[in-house]
Amino acid sequence: MSTAARSEAPKVQPVVRVAAASRISVGVALGAVSAAMLILAFPPYNAWPLIFVAFVPMVLADNRVLPLRRAGLASALGIGFWLLVYLTMIFGLSLDTWFMQAIAVLVGLLGYLSGRGLRSFHEATRYRWFVLSGIVNIVGVEMIRSFIPIIATHAFVGHAVHTQPWLIQPVSVFSIYGLDALIMLVNSTLGLAALGLFDRKWHWDDLPAVDGRMRRRWLAGTGILTAAWIGLSLVLLAGAPADAPAIRVAGVQHGYVRPGHLDPDTQGARLEHLSRRTQEAAAQGAQLVVWPELGLGFDPQAQHTEELRALAAETGAHILIGYGLVSEGEWRNEAVLLTPEGEFLDVYGKNYPSGEPRIVSSGVYPVYNTDLGRLAPIICNDVNYTAAARIPAAKGAQMVMVPTRMFAGVFKELPVQAVFRAVENRVATVMVDGAFRITMVDPYGRILADQSIPEGGANTLVADVPLGSPNAFYTRVGDWMGWFSLGGFIALAVVQEVTKRRRTVQ
Repeated sequence: MSTAARSEAPKVQPVVRVAAASRISVGVALGAVSAAMLILAFPPYNAWPLIFVAFVPMVLADNRVLPLRRAGLASALGIGFWLLVYLTMIFGLSLDTWFMQAIAVLVGLLGYLSGRGLRSFHEATRYRWFVLSGIVNIVGVEMIRSFIPIIATHAFVGHAVHTQPWLIQPVSVFSIYGLDALIMLVNSTLGLAALGLFDRKWHWDDLPAVDGRMRRRWLAGTGILTAAWIGLSLVLLAGAPADAPAIRVAGVQHGYVRPGHLDPDTQGARLEHLSRRTQEAAAQGAQLVVWPELGLGFDPQAQHTEELRALAAETGAHILIGYGLVSEGEWRNEAVLLTPEGEFLDVYGKNYPSGEPRIVSSGVYPVYNTDLGRLAPIICNDVNYTAAARIPAAKGAQMVMVPTRMFAGVFKELPVQAVFRAVENRVATVMVDGAFRITMVDPYGRILADQSIPEGGANTLVADVPLGSPNAFYTRVGDWMGWFSLGGFIALAVVQEVTKRRRTVQ
């Protein structure tokens, strides 16, 4: 045997029997470490670098530390507990939101039940599919759950880096799913390296060692791809136009948490609050004023119409009015743009209801060609679906206005979506809530203005927001990386099943 060949041969350690209870305790602790890192990586803590290593402890635990029959326990605890904490932070803990906690428990249970089979598959294939499996098992499942109402794109792994515009620009090509795939590539490659390091020091089971050359190839390839991603991101960010036309935008909050149609006694006060703050914003030069979702409980084209037209004429501002009502037995959650000339433009009906009845006016995405630029509304939960911003961007929208009605937890997370919808399509996004938060984002995902009131309250926020140039590759092709990952998830499941049957026959 040559010297080179001997150097590649793994050192086989004698099997050391460790008590199952001790192994389970260490495995649980590693799962808890992963859960803690995931929690800290996301809002409101935003310790974003942790997202690139958060999966490594649970991967090591499931594939080396835990006994085979308990494989999957660390991932179940790591991912399940993180989702439990994160979804509870967003949606609260009540009889109305119990299903969110149930989803976290279900995800953890499924991870545990699939853990033994996945570990056996990797052992049988000598970890050839280990890194790819780590990517598609997360990103492919993200694509699946993006179709589930309410769940949508909440808690995608890439959301942890939303505060880092230097890192997220390739999303305009590869989508949020591409960013998630990169994060999981890094985690899975480091996980494979961790298995190799473990094998060099300990040998608790009679398992095939991770091939050193394969490990080094993955480390080198991942390093190259990560550097290429960062380089592309920096180039794209450097290409952001310095002289893009801008609109002075105001977000106006009335301070009411309840939707307007369920609070009829406050209609006059709501309109007075919004009107007064609109006047104050106009005095600061605001050209566009965005009011919150369900801010009013009446149709502005049927009630208080002349009063609103007078407000638009007085301020010289375009006003996006959010309102809701039941009309002729049909639910309407809508927004309409009122011009300074007193013209109401096309009505937008929320396209992705959040626990609401079907909205009769949904199904269309108007883009307003104004003297300010091409503007488009979407409403609240719509922003959690990638298509909601992509469709108006494909029609030429330069700014997407997002009136929302948040509640005490979701205001910490929802602006994350505004960042990614902006970067994906190179459009500005302006998100305005009734009581908790206002966020304005430029077409490169840079947060220009952001104010939150954790206890809820009235507020006005004014900022100059540059218009976008909606010509991103993503806008034309959509979530192609998500579909690619879903295909990989299905293909790998087939390979895993074939491998299992072959082992059974042997």
